[in-house]
Amino acid sequence: MVNPRSALVVDDERDIRELLVLTLGRMNLRVDTAADLRTAKAQLAENSYDLCLTDMRLPDGNGLDLISLISSTYPQTPVAMITAHGNVEAAVTALKAGAFDFVSKPVDLAVLRRLVQHALQLQETRASNPGRLIGESSVMAQLRSTIDKLSRSQAPVYISGESGVGKERVARLIHEQGSRASSPFVPVNCGAIPAELMESEFFGHRKGSFTGAHADKEGLFQAANGGTLFLDEVAELPLHMQVKLLRVIQEKSVRPVGASAESPVDVRILSATHKDLSHLVTEGKFRHDLFYRINVIELKVPPLRERRDDIPDLAAAILARLANDNSEPARTLSSGAVGALQTYAFPGNVRELENILERAVALAEGDRLTAEDLHLPVSTPAASVGDIHTGSAGVQPNPPASAQASGLPDYIEQLERDAIVKALEECRYNKTKAAAQLGITFRALRYKLKKLEID
Repeated sequence: MVNPRSALVVDDERDIRELLVLTLGRMNLRVDTAADLRTAKAQLAENSYDLCLTDMRLPDGNGLDLISLISSTYPQTPVAMITAHGNVEAAVTALKAGAFDFVSKPVDLAVLRRLVQHALQLQETRASNPGRLIGESSVMAQLRSTIDKLSRSQAPVYISGESGVGKERVARLIHEQGSRASSPFVPVNCGAIPAELMESEFFGHRKGSFTGAHADKEGLFQAANGGTLFLDEVAELPLHMQVKLLRVIQEKSVRPVGASAESPVDVRILSATHKDLSHLVTEGKFRHDLFYRINVIELKVPPLRERRDDIPDLAAAILARLANDNSEPARTLSSGAVGALQTYAFPGNVRELENILERAVALAEGDRLTAEDLHLPVSTPAASVGDIHTGSAGVQPNPPASAQASGLPDYIEQLERDAIVKALEECRYNKTKAAAQLGITFRALRYKLKKLEID
């Protein structure tokens, strides 16, 4: 016979204890209760629980003390805080202390049941979704450990780091290893949505609510209901949307454009940006109260230059994926190529490494990639990002004014595009002849046609 799941309820109010015992009992949980901190500690020492619910104020102590004890001594037991209605500061403090989630008094039973379901799903989800970040460096070990802790929580997490470090990958791992893994993970780039469409995109709209609204449409919050909404480049949100987002996070409900009533949503918020949000708050470009709510816990993802020892393993994994995508044997790197990668500054981080290897695979002829096949910029071996931007020795001379206006990568792309189009026209669109005229292989031309979107 399977042992029933169990919960510990800690509250000095008898009515609250009885309500929670009744509600959890109907969910087939065995429930123990404690009216004070001393009894709760004794219960934890004698029994193993799948969930703990504790009040903030107890006769002989503070619920935060119990949360800290459980987080450090019984880390496999999710603990949720019962707070006074509207006490946002207490809820945030509890989440920072290690609480899985929180529920406000008077207790909304539907919210409580969802919380319990998430807590009970947590362990089996974590066992079946171990997740993996490549790299054995100390900073990656620390990152994996932090992700492991955050996946046990429902707290909002702010993921910071430079462009290309893999912030969305980290967000997905937090989701996949947590209790919401079987529900949607909905990523959204906040900078890619036109300002006039943001409210409709985030909250949905009703038919006829504005010109062009020919049918009801659910928003991103409704699409992520029960799961996780990942707000990438959250710093790009205009101030009017920051106000609306704050209300949704606080009230856990949304009102679609044109609707007369709000609808409840159960969404965990993860956010990220490469910008310094605290600096934007100081400048008045990002609301302090919203920053306070989404930045309950900050998780910094290290740049690639701080974990150079991970580059060989990362490169091997990327080459294996490219080989699988192209249905061909995986390329390998020569020792010279590995050395070149490990001394390169990687201002574009992991995303740049992927682009470099994809280009090398497309252009190189042999099965073993050399340092020359990588075509690394000449300015950056052994350089730091600071060297690149401050004009230290080795930086290439200034590009023409047209390149400065649009950025060097765009300028070079345009030169390539013009040369390829000219060769195709001169060869009457015979790609084999055009490749020969350009001095590249047919496969390299095919790669560039796809990359530059030349029909």
